[in-house]
Amino acid sequence: MPVHPFLRDRVLRKLDTLSDERVYQVLDYIEFLESRYAETRPAPPGVFQRFAEGVEDTMRAGKISATTVAETMSLLSKAMGVLGGVAAAGKSVASDLVGGAGRPPADVPPAGEGAASKGKGESDPRAG
Repeated sequence: MPVHPFLRDRVLRKLDTLSDERVYQVLDYIEFLESRYAETRPAPPGVFQRFAEGVEDTMRAGKISATTVAETMSLLSKAMGVLGGVAAAGKSVASDLVGGAGRPPADVPPAGEGAASKGKGESDPRAG
């Protein structure tokens, strides 16, 4: 069951007043509560998100300061945004190529036209 927007906003306002270290403690507590009492499974994270969370968890396990972890994650988030844009552009190019593969180029006549359909006295102007 999704969280009511009013409650979500209230929690976010409270989080904004805490240091990174305290917010990580809140995250740990939320993950504990989720493991014990979750009514539904969370949506699985995407590839980039799983990678980022793995990096974040590794840094936290290494006792790196919360501020350093937060700064690193901010940079990683920006990099993931760039990679996401590159991936979207790649998908767009691929779909354009796939969509265009079924159509002949503009200078090639459709099947059935051209030299084979010309009369006996006509010649193909492209033939040399």
